[in-house]
Amino acid sequence: MEHTYKYAWIIPFLPFPVTMLIGFGLLLIPAATKNIRRMWAFPSVLMLTIAMVFSVNLSIQQINGNFIYQYLWSWTVNNDFSLKIDPMSILITTVGIMVLIYSDNYMSHDQGYLRFFAYMSFFNTSMLGLVTSSNLIQIYIFWELVGMCSYLLIGFWFTRPIAASACQKAFVTNRIGDFGLLLGILGFYWITGSLEFRDLFEIVTNLIHNNGVDSLFVTLCASFLFLGAVAKSAQFPLHIWLPDAMEGPTPISALIHAATMVAAGIFLVARLLPLFIVIPYIMNLISLIGVITVLLGATLALAQRDIKRSLAYSTMSQLGYIMLALGIGSYKAALFHLITHAYSKALLFLGSGSIIHAMESIVGFSPDKSQNMFLMGGLTKYIPITRITFLLGTLSLCGIPPLACFWSKDEILNDSWLYSPIFAIIASFTAGFTAFYMFRMYLLTFDGHLRIHFQNYSSTKNSSFYSISLWGKEVPQEKKKKLLFSTMNTKMYFFSKNTYQIENNFQNRVRVRYFSTYFRNKYTYTYPHESDNTMLFPMLILVLFTLFIGSIGIDFGRIDPDLLSKWLTPSTKFFHQNESSDFYDFLKNAVFSVSIAFFGLFIASILYGSVYSSLQNLSLVNSFVKKSRKIIFLDLIKNVIYNWSYNRGYIDIFYTKIFTGNVRELAKLVQFFDRHIIDGMINGIGVVNFFIGEGIKYMGGGRISSYLFLYFSFVSIFLLILYFLYINLFIFL
Repeated sequence: MEHTYKYAWIIPFLPFPVTMLIGFGLLLIPAATKNIRRMWAFPSVLMLTIAMVFSVNLSIQQINGNFIYQYLWSWTVNNDFSLKIDPMSILITTVGIMVLIYSDNYMSHDQGYLRFFAYMSFFNTSMLGLVTSSNLIQIYIFWELVGMCSYLLIGFWFTRPIAASACQKAFVTNRIGDFGLLLGILGFYWITGSLEFRDLFEIVTNLIHNNGVDSLFVTLCASFLFLGAVAKSAQFPLHIWLPDAMEGPTPISALIHAATMVAAGIFLVARLLPLFIVIPYIMNLISLIGVITVLLGATLALAQRDIKRSLAYSTMSQLGYIMLALGIGSYKAALFHLITHAYSKALLFLGSGSIIHAMESIVGFSPDKSQNMFLMGGLTKYIPITRITFLLGTLSLCGIPPLACFWSKDEILNDSWLYSPIFAIIASFTAGFTAFYMFRMYLLTFDGHLRIHFQNYSSTKNSSFYSISLWGKEVPQEKKKKLLFSTMNTKMYFFSKNTYQIENNFQNRVRVRYFSTYFRNKYTYTYPHESDNTMLFPMLILVLFTLFIGSIGIDFGRIDPDLLSKWLTPSTKFFHQNESSDFYDFLKNAVFSVSIAFFGLFIASILYGSVYSSLQNLSLVNSFVKKSRKIIFLDLIKNVIYNWSYNRGYIDIFYTKIFTGNVRELAKLVQFFDRHIIDGMINGIGVVNFFIGEGIKYMGGGRISSYLFLYFSFVSIFLLILYFLYINLFIFL
């Protein structure tokens, strides 16, 4: 066992050589590296797969042995580098592998393919290093690396101004939390003299129980630590960066929302929960921020039109559930929901990428429209596999049994009833909002008929779909036609065997149909089509996780504790863990939340589904609609809720006017003061000296007696002025 843990360091560092090789290849032999660019997906997946095997092996040994193991490596004279094996490494590696396989085809036509895989491998390395860290200094190092990678990946298409702005917004917002995290680390090091988790927990607990430390200072330091998690996990009020982060490639969105960036903040709070639990004010703050984020994220997702932005607000709301669970001390339920939500949300984001991929296959359909759900609809007959996987992910996030998120979310709701009925009511009714906006997303995308108008292929000119910042160089019109017909019968492989030139980046494998007009002119139209096997395979694997991962937290009356509790035993031994009720009581308590979820599905199907169109023919429904329109109050509520959601709760506008606007005005004032006052004084002295010198040089005659006369004359006048001022001052006093 000790021999196995001795080599546990390879878990976080295995993906790193891929980043180094790609980087050195692009610097030293760029032409050769780009010629074999499609081969770099294989070592990226292979290295992460080996890390996953090690993580699974070590976790199985922990479950069987029911103990914790921490291995130390000396890296300085008096310090050790240590790794703490954690179940989160399995989550990161499995989701990361699926995203990398998916990205091989999704990014195959992008000119930044190699740069993308270099960033991705470094992103996985940073997150694995974060979750295996056993002290605060290692946490902070990898914390900053995760933030750097997210900045690079969100702004991957940096030539697009909106993407460049989004990565800057994420960077600045997270710097606020990172500064707070640094202050908290320094504060606790001052108190305890140690950064190791085990020592930190024991020392702080003893000091608080013996009144050996100022409680206000400890609370302040803990608040700073929590501020870092608030920014990284997009909790209120530092959530504003998350929706704009959707400007990066869709595989990045899946990785950020499922297993890396936003999961880092949750992981930090979970790791430090033995510290927070002895500070009641911090636990109350964590639960309060969590319940506010739950409700805010759900309401902001109600009226969004961008499919990825709607999923982003969904992530914000679900992370609020996890933060609420941590705030009430329900560690197991929080980590359980983090795992189930990660697989379901990764499935949904990869599904949205497949949808966007299908919509962009329509000639002349620009990327800014390919994510608009109001331009979709009727995609079931075009992308049936994506539709099934997206539906299962949607139902899981809605909390419909027996899918994964049902088990974890209802465990959080049950524990919240024991802590605070008010928080429980808010969280329960937010589950109805979740079901509504998630099923709304599904219906707008797949139900009904396609709501766009096809364009003539030959009339498509200067389409932004062929933007160099997105897909590479512009392809001439005649070359596009030849490429279209040459790729009609291309076979699909698991790892694509075709090596595409960067300039030949037209979306291949499209479905082409011909329509002959009265004048026998032939027009070509393209329709949405199903994704490649390389993109479908990860989605199908994630479907299996979505269907069965919830079983790890179910107690079917076994003699031993459930699998999840044994899995998390090494992390929960520092504090008391709330024990859940048995299986039948759990199902009985879940009736209320499931009923609310089904009610949300029903309302969404009426407002956005084909059910509404069939009910419109009924006179009873028509009369009810006409009467409802006369009720101004209901219409006012509808408009207020819609405007609140569509405008992001006006929070971004508030930040722009209060903070961004005032900072810019202050910057202008400082610039004016620096340019006209500070620089003006310096430049003014120089100008005055210049003119004085110019004037004096014409007064010189070369006679020393004349110079002495002028000198003493000025000195005498100066002394007389001083004497005159002294006399007047003496008389005045």
